[in-house]
Amino acid sequence: MTEPAITPDLIASHGLKPDEYQRLLGIIGREPTFTELGIFSAMWNEHCSYKSSKKWLRTLPTTGPQVICGPGENAGVVDIGDGQAVIFKMESHNHPSYIEPHQGAGTGVGGILRDVFTMGARPIAAMNALSFGEPSHPKTAYLVKGVVEGIGGYGNAFGVPTVGGEVRFHRSYNGNCLVNAFAAGLADADKIFYSVASGVGMPVVYLGAKTGRDGVGGATMASAEFDETIEEKRPTVQVGDPFTEKRLLEACLELMASGAVISIQDMGAAGLTCSAVEMGDKGGLGIKLQLDDVPQREANMTAYEMMLSESQERMLMVLKPELEDVARAIFVKWDLDFAIVGETIPEDRFLILHGNQVKADLPLSKLSSSAPEYDRPWVETPAAAPLGAVPAIGAIDALKALIGAPSYAQKSWVYEQYDCQVGADTVVTPGLPAGVVRVHGTGKALAFTSDVTPRYVKANPFEGGKQAVAEAYRNLTAVGALPLATTDNLNFGNPEKPEIMGQFVGAIKGIGAAVAALEMPIVSGNVSLYNETDGQPILPTPTIGAVGILTSLDQLIAGKPQDGDVALVIGETYGHLGQSALLAEAFGIEAGDAPPVDLAAEKKNGDFLRAHRKAVRAATDLGDGGLALAAFEMAEGAGLGLALVPGDIPTLFGEDQARYLVAASEAGAQALEAAALTAGVEVIRVGSFGGDAVTFGSETAPLAALSDLYRSAFAKAVA
Repeated sequence: MTEPAITPDLIASHGLKPDEYQRLLGIIGREPTFTELGIFSAMWNEHCSYKSSKKWLRTLPTTGPQVICGPGENAGVVDIGDGQAVIFKMESHNHPSYIEPHQGAGTGVGGILRDVFTMGARPIAAMNALSFGEPSHPKTAYLVKGVVEGIGGYGNAFGVPTVGGEVRFHRSYNGNCLVNAFAAGLADADKIFYSVASGVGMPVVYLGAKTGRDGVGGATMASAEFDETIEEKRPTVQVGDPFTEKRLLEACLELMASGAVISIQDMGAAGLTCSAVEMGDKGGLGIKLQLDDVPQREANMTAYEMMLSESQERMLMVLKPELEDVARAIFVKWDLDFAIVGETIPEDRFLILHGNQVKADLPLSKLSSSAPEYDRPWVETPAAAPLGAVPAIGAIDALKALIGAPSYAQKSWVYEQYDCQVGADTVVTPGLPAGVVRVHGTGKALAFTSDVTPRYVKANPFEGGKQAVAEAYRNLTAVGALPLATTDNLNFGNPEKPEIMGQFVGAIKGIGAAVAALEMPIVSGNVSLYNETDGQPILPTPTIGAVGILTSLDQLIAGKPQDGDVALVIGETYGHLGQSALLAEAFGIEAGDAPPVDLAAEKKNGDFLRAHRKAVRAATDLGDGGLALAAFEMAEGAGLGLALVPGDIPTLFGEDQARYLVAASEAGAQALEAAALTAGVEVIRVGSFGGDAVTFGSETAPLAALSDLYRSAFAKAVA
């Protein structure tokens, strides 16, 4: 087959700028082959190289006594005691999910699961953070349905419980939804597998499913803005098979136990190219591949297609040659492909052979560690104008505006499509601040949450970045867990625009300050840029996934309020309404500054709640919607009414940070109040739980009618 001529249009279609192409020519000293152009395109795009973000990612705190392995591997590794580790990461599958929601979201789940089990961990939990356009937009309902079905279909069939997540709606996502997938697994701390190749002449082995043409060029597509050609991009979306992935998991864990693995890497973005280059680069070795030996499920595939295919459920491994027969037998047993497709070589070369021809011969180290790195110009986000007068509204009407909005209505329509109990270790299912999963065979448990409030980040990237981490900290604390570490999924618009890059820089600075103060280092993550359509960016959405530990299930806070319980707020209330959910949902107003985040207060109040959990029956953090929404959700979940003493809008709906709502018996409330005096923490009684009505000050409404609105609004809007 004749390869196309290298033209400026072809170079541009591969996402390479003219100066980057000149850099490429300087490295290899000649014009690249078509396959080489594809390889450079894959390795140097934003999705694989982090060329716009590396400078700032290096500033994040990534170490601590609990961290075994921070960023740079397939996933982060954190010590949970007793010789065990939790391995976790969050990644985006935004562009594919907008083009083909079912497969895009499903393969996002599959990819993040492989990131975890390629390190030797058995997955125990999944989450997802989803951002969609306005419910009234013609594509939103289709996207919601497809994405939720894709996540559920893959996770349920694979057999991992989905224990948490979030769903939001905003017009900025009309042309570019966000699908952020999280997975966590368990491994023995001394049996973790890394992707560093070692040894010369070692066999490079292809494992798993066959290679097809699906997903060719997917990583490059994910590093570009959308425009009117979006429908042409459908072939760049991968197709997933969760049952093959389940077999791949079992085969890989058996293979790892055999002692045959030197290094292993999943084939994700840019497929065979990225996995081979990363393994060789980390080990300071070259890689030679013979593509005739790659298992293929389509006829007449070219070297270009094989190198850039993102077919799912595949791994690449460097193998101990003396154990080849043992390894092969394992994969034959699990009915998966096992093929030696190359070897490690001492030279700094990435040598690709196909049909007795050299299709690529490149300096391997220049593809990964020598990718372009930019210090993009950025401008600080201007300070938000002070919030003006807030329109008048009654407290009950304000509550109805929130619980009737799909962003804040009950999400059971979503999470009931996910298997939350598979594996039989789920202790807390979606609906509480964090999901909790038992560490099998021990008395321990792990808690998982994901958080961000994009309105805050747009108004004030620094405070918004801090707030995302602080809310994750509070959600873990609210179920009794000690926060351990975080992963980030940084979703932004076009970094070549200084104002967008300014949002990114501000958010990174805020996240860095918060993870340091709250002792929750970033151990893994993903950057997703160019989330724009026709020049319109998404809200900046730096999702924070966080993991906490309960050393005993006795530490769990997961009760429901009982009739007559006292409602108390831990932390200080000022009535901050800037960028609040109330203004956004009731009036369509996004104005004012984000709420300030006092990290010392966050730490103090979180430590206080965990220390006095025995006095508390139920707890939740106060975030979007403030006291009113949190109290309603807590009461409604228990089938109870409630009465809150404060009747004014700022106190009820303000979104001041570092606060928790707790339900306690009278004796528990008195114990909390006494302890608070000693600790210097503010604890205020704000009302009580019970009855069949919701009362805010002098206003009241029947619980049944509010509950019906809350439970039906999401499905009515998008289902």
